[in-house]
Amino acid sequence: MAGGGAGRALLLLLPALLLAAGALGKPTARQERARPGAQHDDRPGFQYDHEAFLGKEEARSFDQLSPEESRERLGKIVDRIDDNKDGYLTTEELKTWIKRVQKRYIYENVAKVWKDYDLNKDNKIAWEEYKQATYGYYLENPEEFQDATDPHSFKKMLPRDERRFKTADLDGDLAATREEFTAFLHPEEFEHMKNIVVLETLEDIDKNGDGFVDQDEYIADMFANEEGGPEPEWVITEREQFADFRDLNKDGKMDKDEIQHWILPQDYDHALAEARHLVYESDVDKDQKLTKEEVLDNWNMFVGSQATNYGEDLTRNHDEL
Repeated sequence: MAGGGAGRALLLLLPALLLAAGALGKPTARQERARPGAQHDDRPGFQYDHEAFLGKEEARSFDQLSPEESRERLGKIVDRIDDNKDGYLTTEELKTWIKRVQKRYIYENVAKVWKDYDLNKDNKIAWEEYKQATYGYYLENPEEFQDATDPHSFKKMLPRDERRFKTADLDGDLAATREEFTAFLHPEEFEHMKNIVVLETLEDIDKNGDGFVDQDEYIADMFANEEGGPEPEWVITEREQFADFRDLNKDGKMDKDEIQHWILPQDYDHALAEARHLVYESDVDKDQKLTKEEVLDNWNMFVGSQATNYGEDLTRNHDEL
């Protein structure tokens, strides 16, 4: 779907100065918001699957493998997904695999940055360690960061990060274990962090500060009509989505409960949806399960799905999986 602004990344202020000062991290940005109501786009070449589940850069990286090598390595992954070794992949087995891959990606991401923040090497990350690594230059040179009108300025992001850190810090000792730090960096994956995800989303989109998200604010988060003129068809569709499915009580705006229903829907399982999609598109004999042959015959679709960890599983050695 168009409108990539919904997941725009946080831009650091004065990046050259921060890099020169040796800043190790950056303030946490809000997570990309899922839009489960979006229609699946089956364009030729599975472009939608590749970009939706790999990202454009990772999708390009798959070009490093030949079709033969891809099929061979995908076959090894199929053997691992087939948990009961009956020669078939069921929707449930695919869902379990996809969830596992998602979790592994998250924990590996935390492992990559852990040493940058655990400055005293005590296997915990104290709030003071994170604050110093991320905001040290700002704290030492506050006069260089006076513009608080930018919603992602350090002046606003520091207390926001502290609030999130303290929510993730379940034992309240202001020192995060690996699990607590994972919740801090990936709050959308943890039940006790859902209120923070909703609150940060509201703060990002609610431009008039009334504590709600109206339709114009909702659209502005994903589309900026800088050139004027009529809105694209997909924007008109999103306005209809807002009226029909986002604004549940029909008061013209979304409150926190409605925002949570939008970004963290309880009745939508992304892994299950992707598993069902893979089976539907690859199940030639329509027996609701996949043989290895069916998977390999449609290999170019699987490398564009979450089943292969954003393409990385196909470039790892089999022993690493």
